[in-house]
Amino acid sequence: MSYVALYRKWRPKVFEDVVGQQHITQTLKNQIKNENIAHAYLFCGTRGTGKTSTAKIFARAVNCLNPKDYDPCNECEICTGIQHESIMDVIEIDAASNNGVDDIRELRENVKYPPTKGRYKVYIIDEVHMLSTGAFNALLKTLEEPPSYVIFILATTEPHKIPATIHSRCQRFDFKRVKEGDIVNRMAHICHSMNIEVQEEALKLIARNADGAMRDALSILDQCVSFGTGKITYDDVINILGTVSDEFIFNLVDYITDGNSKNAIELIEELISSGKDIQQFIKDFIEHYRNLMMTKVSNKLEGIINLSRENIDRLIDQGKRLEINAIIRAIKELSQTAADAKWATQPRILLEVAVVKLSQPMFDQSIEGLIERVSALEKIIRSGKIKVENVVNEEIAKDQKDVEQEKELENIPKKENLKPINFDALKKGWDQILKVIKKRKISVYAVLMEGQLVKVEKNTLIVAFKHGFGFHKEAAGKNPYKEFIESVIAEMVGQKVQLQCVMEDELDNILTKEDEGASEEDMEVQKIIELFGEDMVEILE
Repeated sequence: MSYVALYRKWRPKVFEDVVGQQHITQTLKNQIKNENIAHAYLFCGTRGTGKTSTAKIFARAVNCLNPKDYDPCNECEICTGIQHESIMDVIEIDAASNNGVDDIRELRENVKYPPTKGRYKVYIIDEVHMLSTGAFNALLKTLEEPPSYVIFILATTEPHKIPATIHSRCQRFDFKRVKEGDIVNRMAHICHSMNIEVQEEALKLIARNADGAMRDALSILDQCVSFGTGKITYDDVINILGTVSDEFIFNLVDYITDGNSKNAIELIEELISSGKDIQQFIKDFIEHYRNLMMTKVSNKLEGIINLSRENIDRLIDQGKRLEINAIIRAIKELSQTAADAKWATQPRILLEVAVVKLSQPMFDQSIEGLIERVSALEKIIRSGKIKVENVVNEEIAKDQKDVEQEKELENIPKKENLKPINFDALKKGWDQILKVIKKRKISVYAVLMEGQLVKVEKNTLIVAFKHGFGFHKEAAGKNPYKEFIESVIAEMVGQKVQLQCVMEDELDNILTKEDEGASEEDMEVQKIIELFGEDMVEILE
């Protein structure tokens, strides 16, 4: 006898065998019990969740001669005939290859004939969303008023493509993605029945990669059974899937958290050299950061994270070293990398760039990157781990230097003079102003340090920011940052100032307007000279 794949060999034969869909199987059993069976059903859900299997069980159950608790007995003439496809009362149609109007017209003609042996004639139309518009229209009338002995079961993975007129004529059942715990339990039962020894961690890894599809899990398990020799280990599954171990990802995240780009990139090189699938790795990488996020927001992790207790404890410890903003930033960055890598000729480079950006936030000019940089600085300050040596001598020297620099700033005209602030003097003392701001509020310093003092117009200071630093410009130019900066500068120069933050590409427009204003002022002065004479007019700066 030829080999039968595990997902076919262990296809559910009664409602209880359908994993994770009790809300549907119980409803169908009650309908059989109460004899209120509908004439049309729409089974929706992702692949491998049991839609077709449930349809076949239901078809046998409504025709079974000896039902057991409203399950098919799978032993009577009709049940065995349906299973071996020797009875034509259950017709399975693949809509992907029979999607034309003529196919549905033929179905309409056959509907007229009653069942040969069973009570009901059941039509199972798989991937029904593949039918053409004409085919749906041809099916519509039959679906609305079928003969009393006909049941239609439509199965689809894309219910949004089904016309509303078809929807309204069916009872809809939504098949959920199977929980990882349910997948693990089902695979453990199968392995026990086949006398196959398997590690629990191996089953959990298979379940994670099945993505909620029981059929996918059994296909992976089938490969692992062939790969191993009576025993399935965690390493066997890693080799089959082309993924990496949990230890590898833990180490990589540790290097990223420590800012150790060198070791992180070396791990990526090891990943590539071993021939692992980059897309699969990025998926696992995102899953790890998702688990770290769960340690921040939930205390009940066993049902949320499908890992061993040992690895969950390690996740909790690793999560303590990370801020929630850093975790969210990593998930966003890696998700974008996964999307870009699908079409990239060099996905490896995209992965390496993402790892460097995560380990070195100063290279990331996004808002999330800036927040992480500021958070890291504030964390260092709060921890009190700043190293200070030769405190007395260095503080005296620093104070002397600060006094000298502040004396230079005193040469700037005071407010009482009613004269504009001198740009050269202020430019010379700008570093000292930044130092004072850094000492008082480092978050303000983090945004202002990226700007350059480019002009002083009367008492308005114009600070320009380069392209890519729009966030810094917006933050520094709005309260409370703006008020704080103005107050520090006013304190140091002795008169009130106004701060104006602009982007470098806006400077030309600002300077042009100022030149136009200066030209108008010169014209007014010239008129006064012509009116009173040059000897009578004295121009004061």
